[in-house]
Amino acid sequence: MTALARSASQNLESGECEIVVADEVFIGDSSGCLYWPAENCLILADLHLEKASSYALRGQLLPPHETGMTLRLLADRLAYWEPENVIALGDSFHDRDASHRLGLSDRALLSSLVAGRQWTWISGNHDPEPPADIGGKSADELVAGGIVFRHEPSHFVNCNEISGHLHPQARIIRRGKSVRRRCFATDGDRLVMPAFGTLTGGLNIRNRAFHGLFNPDKLHAHVIGRSDIYRISAEQLV
Repeated sequence: MTALARSASQNLESGECEIVVADEVFIGDSSGCLYWPAENCLILADLHLEKASSYALRGQLLPPHETGMTLRLLADRLAYWEPENVIALGDSFHDRDASHRLGLSDRALLSSLVAGRQWTWISGNHDPEPPADIGGKSADELVAGGIVFRHEPSHFVNCNEISGHLHPQARIIRRGKSVRRRCFATDGDRLVMPAFGTLTGGLNIRNRAFHGLFNPDKLHAHVIGRSDIYRISAEQLV
């Protein structure tokens, strides 16, 4: 990767927060992506493009515009951060044939976003073989800056990694009301990214699927609110 001078110590804007993983400084973005200033790299997980059309093939009709919405959000974040490098952490497409169902305008937009960047498609369980005709390169995982970037989190102890797959959400109680939001879940060594796609569910980080992934004494969630990101300690999570 090629480093570019966007300082991690600059004043953060509303909807941004500093997240440290394996002593590397990242900036969490309230869209659900993660910016790595030292490598001028944008990281995102679980776009699940063409999920609605996949469900439609099985007779379950969902609003059909989620791919366009996700790609426009991605275009907006790429224009804002101007990264040279992009890592998509798997399940970028909802199934093996999803890229063939892309509409002409969505395909053209996605191809234009990939063009001119060092773009890595990490293989996911939904898309083990990302499409070859849109650009970028594919990999099972990527190692950069001493951090492993993969789709599914591993269960290795003290593993410096950033992954997706689990679509983490945090649930807290405020003023007697339950609030559940997408979040970046981390203990400083491992980070699990929220889903970036506009038609994706989420899993409470208290779910047993997360058991053993984090040091419970260091676990915290950077919870994505309506206009900002809030750091919530493990003791406040329910």
